[in-house]
This record gives sequence, structure tokens and C-alpha cells, in this order.
Amino acid sequence: LARRPLPPRGSTVLEARGLTRRFGGLVANNDINLALHAGEILAVIGPNGAGKSTLFNQLSCCDMPSAGEVRFHGRSVAGWSARQIAAAGLARTFQHVKLLPRMSVLENVALGAHLRVRPGLARSMLRLDRLEEARLLAEARHQLERVGLGAHAHVEAGNLSLGQQRLLEIARALCADPSVLLLDEPAAGLRHAEKQALAALLGRLREEGMAVLLVEHDMDFVMGLVDRVVVVVFGEKIVEGLPAAVQSDPRVLEAYLGACA
Repeated sequence: LARRPLPPRGSTVLEARGLTRRFGGLVANNDINLALHAGEILAVIGPNGAGKSTLFNQLSCCDMPSAGEVRFHGRSVAGWSARQIAAAGLARTFQHVKLLPRMSVLENVALGAHLRVRPGLARSMLRLDRLEEARLLAEARHQLERVGLGAHAHVEAGNLSLGQQRLLEIARALCADPSVLLLDEPAAGLRHAEKQALAALLGRLREEGMAVLLVEHDMDFVMGLVDRVVVVVFGEKIVEGLPAAVQSDPRVLEAYLGACA
């Protein structure tokens, strides 16, 4: 399938400006600013209930901010749907795996490319034009190989382990040919070898010029991989910086690790 050109390395591809989300009297995100650049891996970390998933939902247009704005490749996405931003080049995974368990792994991954083929063709794998079907399945096989699931292409997706299902979601997101990839706890449930393979994959995507934003609780995985870290506590950004500096910041030790500053 045809691929979209990636933006120049270092250019700002995704930006939050004063992002605030209220649910009645609860402020889940408060005046958050961050920027993601092409060829960079940025991690958002924080304790449970810090507002990380709410932030992800706004960045991917699954939710709308109460105040502030999200900009994608320099354009405001106010009023955009999740489908619109996905078609523009932002793909994401979810904290809770979403797949079709009775379909094969290959078919689940191929669904990620539905916005790259003619409208209506992806409604059913059996109704695809032969040439389009061959291209779609070849793309899906390629992405499965990238994440290390090539040998499981024809297994029912529901039979995979949780870790393998997370890798399937990443392959499906990559099938959309994104310039920006948002990953919600991608290492959860993965064994050590799978985490190493995932880190290597994300490193290759960074080298290609893709921008990756991830939420993750595995600090060993995060600190050895990412370029920058943003720490969110009680819906507010308290620290942003290089992994080593963030790890030793007293505010992070107190708020995130529960230590005394």
C-alpha cells in the first residue's frame, strides 16, 4: 500500500496547549502543555488516576477538552473525530485490548489499514477486490513480522496471550501507516524477551522518523528507551525532562514513587 511521507525529523507533530478536561467538579487534566517531535519517543508517566488516559483520549480525538487545544501537524483538531485524526496519520492503542477474538490475527491486523483502501472494501475480508485484498494482507503480514507475531498469522486472535494481543494492537496501528503513534501501556503483560523486542521495534520506528508517545508503568522499560519524560500527577504536569533528570527529581520521588523529598 502507498505510504505517507514522514515529516522532517525534529519538527513538532503533536502539541497540547493549556489542555484542560473537567468532568463536573473533577478536573482530570489541568492546563497541560506538551509537544511531540518527529523522530522522538516521549513518555507520559504518573500514578494511577493521574489523568494520563484522559490526556491520551484528547490527543487522539476520542474526547474533547473543556479548555485549551490540540494541534496536529500545526493544525487545530477542534471538532475532529477519532476517524479524522487517524486518517491524517495518528494511530493509537488502548489500555484495554480491543480485538475481534474469533477472527484471525492476520485479519485483525489488516483492519488497521481500512482507511488506506477504497471506501467499503474493508467491511468484509471476503468482499475485497482481489488486488486490494492481496495488498492489504501483505501489509498486515509485514507488520506482524515487525512485531514478532508472523508465526501466529492464522491463529484466532482470542487465543493469543495478553502480551501477544498487545503486540497485535501495535501491528494493527502500524498498518494505518501513521506518522504519530500513541501507545497506552504497550509493555503490560509482556515477558522480558517481548519487552526487549518491543523496545527494539520502537527504536527502529524512531530512526525512521516516526513520533511515538507512550504511557507506561514499567520504569525500567521507559527510562532505557525514551528521549524525554513528562510526569503528570493529579491531572497536572509537574516535571518534564530527560529520563535521568526526571528519575532523580525530588518532586517525582515524592509524588510518583511515594518517597520523602
